[in-house]
Order: sequence, then C-alpha cells, then structure tokens
Amino acid sequence: MATRTEPVPEPRIPLSRERVLRAAVKIADEGGIEALTMRHLAEELGVEAMSLYYHVANKEAILDGVVDAIVEEIEETAGGFDVPTEVDNWKSAVRERILLARQVMLSHPWAPGVIETRTNQSLAAVRHFEGLVGLLREGGFTYDLAHHALHALGSRALGFSQELFEPDDPDQADAEAAAMFEQMADQFPYIVAMLGEIAHDDPDSTLGWCDDQVEFEFGLDLILNGLEEHLETT
Repeated sequence: MATRTEPVPEPRIPLSRERVLRAAVKIADEGGIEALTMRHLAEELGVEAMSLYYHVANKEAILDGVVDAIVEEIEETAGGFDVPTEVDNWKSAVRERILLARQVMLSHPWAPGVIETRTNQSLAAVRHFEGLVGLLREGGFTYDLAHHALHALGSRALGFSQELFEPDDPDQADAEAAAMFEQMADQFPYIVAMLGEIAHDDPDSTLGWCDDQVEFEFGLDLILNGLEEHLETT
C-alpha cells in the first residue's frame, strides 16, 4: 500500500529591508503613492505591521528607501555608474545616462513627486551624480563648470523635469485654462496662441502636466548644447 506523502511547505522568505522596499515600490506602481501605507505594506508581505519596524523606522524611512531603490534601478539600467577612463563624447554619454534614468522614471510615474519631497540625501543618488560629474570631468569640464552643469540640469539629471505648476487633475486644468484664456484672448494673445499650438499626445511618455518626452529632450539638449559651447570657449 502506497504511503501518502505530505506536501512540503515552501520555505518562508525572511523579511529584509530590500524585500520591504521592493514591496513598497510594487504597491506604489499599482495604486500610486497614496496606496503605500504601513498596513498595506504588511498585507503585501504577509506579515504583522510591527515586523516592518525592524527594517524601516516609519513611513518617511520607507519613502527615503524607495528613492534609493528607484535610483539603484537607474544604476542597473545604465549598467553601473562606473565612469570609463576615456570618454570619446561626454555629451552623448551624459545624454544617454539621463535618458536611461528617464526610462526608469516613466515606469514609476509616482517617483518624481516622492523625490521632490525628500530632505535626506540618498546615497544612491550621490552615486548617480558622482557618475555624471565623472563623465563631465573626463570630457574636459572643470569642477566649477561641472557644478554649474548640475545646477542647470536640476531634476533632469534624474530623468524628470520639475513643473512650474502641478494641478491635481491635469485634464480638468487644461479644460479650465482653455475656457479662461478663450475669454481673455484680447489680454493674453501670445499665451492663447501658444496654447493653441502645443500638444502632449503621448501619455506614456509623460510624468507631469508638461513633462513629456519631447519637452524633456528639448530642455536636456538645450542645456547640453549650451554647456558644449561654453566648454569650447573656455
């Protein structure tokens, strides 16, 4: 008579900070950053909420951690942040690295809003900027000009543009702005004409109200071309 074999339970994956942060990113990807709560995170991991505090002190620590996780994903996408000893074209290398960061941000559209709220310095972000400064130095930049370059790039260095205005509902804001300016066309003829020409038709490339891929690359190239001209004249 055959003996019945009891199924062997799968080994329990130990909780770790890395696992907690991966789950936090997953929740934010699926439901937005508003969905990321300690209770939801514990449910996602199948643990008691109190268990999380061994790895992340509070909600703010989770948000700091997901920023690290996102920038580390940029590093993985870029194949590491090591700077090559010889850089044939600094502008192409910097542009490529920033556009790879953009790809990561587009897969986590909530991330720019979180990054803008952080006050603690992310070591992963420091590694990212270290790589960019290294590329600029290998391309002939002085440290002073590299410092200017980082200020000029701003958040673009991490793959997104900070918006001048960020309405809660962009579609509603567009409709309200159109209605308002239609009534005030005689007062603001240039603004009305401009709004009638611009279009953001690719929602998959958009991280904000006006932060779409075309606008992002236009601003990035404008800065890089200006830096290149400045480098050649110094």
